[in-house]
Amino acid sequence: MSGPRPLIGRRHFLASAAIGTIATLIPVSGAHAATVPPGPGAETLSPAQPQTTAPAAAAGETSVVGAAAIPQPTGDESIRPFHYHATDAELADLKRRIKATRWPDRETVSDDTQGVQSATMHKLADYWANNHDWRRGEAQIFSHPNFVTNIDGLDIHFIHVKSKHADALPVIITHGWPGSIIEQLKIIGPLTDPTAHGGTAGDAFDVVIPSLPGYGFSAKPTAPGWDVPRIARAWATLMNRLGYTHYVAQGGDWGNAISEVMALQQPAGLLAIHTNMSATIPSDVVKFIPGGPEPAGLSVDEKHAWAQLVDFYAHGLGYANEMNQRPQTLYGLADSPVGLAAWILDHDIQSYRLIARVFDGAQEGLTRDDILDNITLYWLTNTAVSSARLYWENRNGKGGFFDPRGVPLPTGVSAFREEIYQAPESWARKAYPHLVFYRAHDKGTHFAAWEQPQALAEDLRETFRSVRTVHTV
Repeated sequence: MSGPRPLIGRRHFLASAAIGTIATLIPVSGAHAATVPPGPGAETLSPAQPQTTAPAAAAGETSVVGAAAIPQPTGDESIRPFHYHATDAELADLKRRIKATRWPDRETVSDDTQGVQSATMHKLADYWANNHDWRRGEAQIFSHPNFVTNIDGLDIHFIHVKSKHADALPVIITHGWPGSIIEQLKIIGPLTDPTAHGGTAGDAFDVVIPSLPGYGFSAKPTAPGWDVPRIARAWATLMNRLGYTHYVAQGGDWGNAISEVMALQQPAGLLAIHTNMSATIPSDVVKFIPGGPEPAGLSVDEKHAWAQLVDFYAHGLGYANEMNQRPQTLYGLADSPVGLAAWILDHDIQSYRLIARVFDGAQEGLTRDDILDNITLYWLTNTAVSSARLYWENRNGKGGFFDPRGVPLPTGVSAFREEIYQAPESWARKAYPHLVFYRAHDKGTHFAAWEQPQALAEDLRETFRSVRTVHTV
């Protein structure tokens, strides 16, 4: 693992180059990007009949019983406490459906080249049906303050934890797919209470973790338009509504795209960003993906990233292709818990293999309960298809997921060894004109906050120290 390096230097913005399906997912949107208007009519959710009585809500509080009982947006821009409680009937139905799974034949090969393996899924289903306790996971989520507020016609859910330390730096942290707010729960403690996790009081953050539109406890858009630039603007509105005049942003996966686009939009108060899935592929490298020869002159680190990218674009884009083009077709994910679980596991080969090892009994950064808490949240909120539409929303963007955007703010990069690709420092230097921090980690997959929370928290502390001197709330 290399240490952090303060970095300086500028470069011209690298031209975007399309790469397969991912190339159409993220629009490159600057400060002058056109505002996407809200869709016609009120944002609504499907009506439902809760199967238990909701606990009495305090004045101004949103209290939800059952996934389908998430209330319709009211246009109320106040910040309301939020609580959710799955019904006993929903949890019993989930267990029943798992046990009633109609299983396909096992794969005809001895490896994972045909997809998520039968043995892994049988172990997952057995643990899910017989050992997993959603009430524990639910209690963990709501051990933190949860809220909801209406932004641009849509109810947005978020966790907001303030540090006990004075002058804490506010940070908005965004998950991706197939993640959720559960992905970031482990870094709340190290960021808000650094003195208990190897840091100093001067490292403290106030942490804001929103659920993406159509994910988790946020409302589901009922009209097109909730793409990355619109979400980025909504996040700036959220931080302003919380009273923060200066703040920073962090994310991986969609969270990286949203954080970078926020930086391009340059909302008042955004000081810097950090990413654990950076967009750094040089234009003279991207033109060879997929199918081209390895570019000449690559360093050892660049060769590692190249091999990862070649494999991903050749074998790892199935989920993105379908959600990018035909997300509504995925009805089976809303009907079969095991089908949903397999779809979520098959995101990228390295995180899948880590998860498979966990269900084989290995001790890794994730546990079986971690994995199933996240999948259960998707199931109970019925957000498999609504979350997939984010890919469709961004299908006509300008440039690829990993194409540099010329971020104009101070940027920190954490590069984990088994991410979709581990961004080399040489590429990061070129991609980010104001790169202030880089660290390569010799362990870690796609879900850094979830799997390697202490390492990620330490990287955020170091990245944002340079902007704390101008921070005021």
